[in-house]
Amino acid sequence: MIEEVRNQVFKLLSEDNSGHDMKHVERVLQMSLKFAKFEKADKEIVALIALLHDVDDYKLFGKENANHLINAKKILNLYSIEDSIKNQVLEAIKTIGYSKRLRGIKPITIEGMIVSDADMCDAIGSTGILRSYQYNIAHGNLFFDKNVYPILNMSQNDYMAKKVGTVVNHMFEKLLKLKGLMLTKAGKKEAIYRHKIMVEFLYHFFEEENVPEWTKYLNNYLKKEQS
Repeated sequence: MIEEVRNQVFKLLSEDNSGHDMKHVERVLQMSLKFAKFEKADKEIVALIALLHDVDDYKLFGKENANHLINAKKILNLYSIEDSIKNQVLEAIKTIGYSKRLRGIKPITIEGMIVSDADMCDAIGSTGILRSYQYNIAHGNLFFDKNVYPILNMSQNDYMAKKVGTVVNHMFEKLLKLKGLMLTKAGKKEAIYRHKIMVEFLYHFFEEENVPEWTKYLNNYLKKEQS
């Protein structure tokens, strides 16, 4: 059944070029299963949440899909899955995502927490940098503009409405914050490792770009993060 669900998800996401493609789903699935083993969670429920977590993403399918989980429900209804499991999967999907966290919404089951952590972990580290580059370039944004600084502490509405930006600014506005949003021990451990990769990248990048003012900005950002 899990393999059949994967095939249905592939039909929806195989042509995505914004960083929410099937490769992302597969990475989240594998990381989620690794976390599930560590956290002793239900692997089948974790797998279903991981596979379906982006099939109604508002950035890909619009707000109506996101609000009603149209694609996730269609896929789950194709198979003989207990209603209690379907409901748990759908409730978890409703709570996964950075924009929802800005509203104080987060998963309450360990399975939902695991997939949320895995999804956010895939947005940071070296893979996260590449995904952010892929998404921003697809939307016509620059990688870096030394004259344009990040907009910090955005509300959910500001975050969802924002279209123009740079990859580097996105790292400050969102990606460097994800380490502090982990909900499981396994997620926290993975996020610390990936966070360090992004910080080291930024230090090297700013040195190579000869923009010491941005190195200073990064130092101040990290000091505030630690306080």
